[in-house]
Amino acid sequence: MSSVLRLAAAVLLAAPMHSAHAQEGPVRERIAAMRFPEIRFTPIEPESHTIRGVPVYFFQDTELPLVTFYATFDGGVRNLTREHLAAASALPNLLRTGGTAGLPPDSVDDRIELLGLAMSFGQGGGSASSWVNSLSEHMDEAVRLWASMLRTPRFDSAQVERWRGTELERVRRGRDDPGTLAFSRFNHIMYGDHPVGWEMGDADLEPADLAPEKLRHVHGAIICPDNMVLGVTGDVTWQRASALLEEALDGWPPCSGALLEDPAPRIRDEPGVFVIHREIEQSVIVMAHPSRLRQGDNPEYFASRVANAILGASGFSSRLMAGVRTREGLAYGASSLWTTSSRNDGLVGALTRTRPETTLQATRLILATFDSMRAAPPTEEEVELTIDETVNGFVFNFRTPLQVISRGMAYRALGLPDDWLERYLRGIQGVTPRAVQEVFRREVDPDRMTILLVGDTTRFDGSPSELGTVTVLDGGPAGPSPTPSPRRGSPRSPR
Repeated sequence: MSSVLRLAAAVLLAAPMHSAHAQEGPVRERIAAMRFPEIRFTPIEPESHTIRGVPVYFFQDTELPLVTFYATFDGGVRNLTREHLAAASALPNLLRTGGTAGLPPDSVDDRIELLGLAMSFGQGGGSASSWVNSLSEHMDEAVRLWASMLRTPRFDSAQVERWRGTELERVRRGRDDPGTLAFSRFNHIMYGDHPVGWEMGDADLEPADLAPEKLRHVHGAIICPDNMVLGVTGDVTWQRASALLEEALDGWPPCSGALLEDPAPRIRDEPGVFVIHREIEQSVIVMAHPSRLRQGDNPEYFASRVANAILGASGFSSRLMAGVRTREGLAYGASSLWTTSSRNDGLVGALTRTRPETTLQATRLILATFDSMRAAPPTEEEVELTIDETVNGFVFNFRTPLQVISRGMAYRALGLPDDWLERYLRGIQGVTPRAVQEVFRREVDPDRMTILLVGDTTRFDGSPSELGTVTVLDGGPAGPSPTPSPRRGSPRSPR
């Protein structure tokens, strides 16, 4: 036996055998008597200011010698005509790569690299955004460069042509990717000639579609002070930050007024089955129908968020995953979608991928899962799990000051109150199983689903006409709304 083991054995033999039991009672009593102050989480609140009519959210954070300036612009593709689709889509990339009035693209790149800047330009359907992050010591130069990229872009012709070539290739590759094809075509089926339903095609990417006058038209309509909200966070005082913003906004022309009103979508609201034949090893299944439910501080909205999580948005604990993957082994995953807007109707539905030989089986299983949510309330355990996940994840919405700033800017753009996150948390905590069933019965109807199947139809486990009226589509760019083929079988029986 080694000396270490002999020493350990001696200690154990010398220790009183009753000591642990003798001390257990007093220790438990002392633990039970311990008192701690109640833990209260106080959300970080940014300061609100206005400079030259532009709202600004500010939060000073001196933990690191870094600073971030952030801008959002209300307006995008959905506020322009189809002839400006390419120019609006190219705008973020060209703001970054296309140079400025005073600097060609390579000089801009050199300045960004020399100053060690992180920078981003992006857009959604109805908004655009950009931010720059730099060391505090380079802040003045960084903000001036960033502002010039936003205000006076060069739209270098070589960079414009490079973007056009890249986008043409992306469009062509998208037709070969089943997922991209399915989601793009499904949007067109549901939204038709609405910006959400537009599919970029070769015809949208002619050189004339990216002519300088079209790029300037889009830029003058979107990237302008009237549409702007700003945010600043990091190792900077408000006095210094406001001076830089005053300089950046000075003389910035007002918006051109060329943006159109946000068009209300006319979403397809009748059942049907659409099929695209592709000789692939996994079918893509997408289904949905319109939902009238709007985002807002009301019990129905909060119940719908819990319902969506239980149905398929919560990953492995959801019913779709439990049925489609775990129990039946039909797919690696399945998820639900339930989009809500404060302005327009959204979609509610589900999607998955499966083998061609189980395409109809998986589709029917998803529809049956919808029925199960309508037939009976979810269990208390399902609802409590969803609420607990929301509550436990609440603090992660405040991990960084930039997160707090950007969320406040987003709430303003959406017309939501500054304390929306706190209201959301309270609303979710009040949801009951009965409320989940009621909102599901009111808003979700399996018999109204529009279903898109992309896959090798020669290997399907039955005819798609068993699910309803069938429309066969090709895989090219969407043209006029398709005409249904004659019914080849009976629709699903009413539930």
